Amino acid sequence: MALDFGRARTGVAVSDPTGMVARPLGVVENVNDQDGLETLLHVIRIEEPERIVVRLPLTLRGDHGAPARETESFGRGLRDTVDIPVELYDERFTTNLAEGGGAADEDSRAAAHLLSSYLAWAGRAGR
Repeated sequence: MALDFGRARTGVAVSDPTGMVARPLGVVENVNDQDGLETLLHVIRIEEPERIVVRLPLTLRGDHGAPARETESFGRGLRDTVDIPVELYDERFTTNLAEGGGAADEDSRAAAHLLSSYLAWAGRAGR
């Protein structure tokens, strides 16, 4: 499962059981509040992912700006809440790739691009 974390909207994507194909699943609103977090946890329980990959929005220079620090905080909280690995993954261009096109919401398409990139990287890395 991949999450394109955002303060207001978090895109969600999942892969097929083989880990080869990523697809947009939808968006969870306001995951930083209790109702949003409960909705996200419900999605996680239904999908039963082996791992959750969260997009880490580093700057083009690779620096940790405010959005990256907020994402890191979200990732720490999620790790403390679920019993599966949560991994932050630097994929700086997923939102740009997701713009324009497709029936799925842009945030969930960004999460699907993130997951596709992660799956390709993990396959090359032998993970």
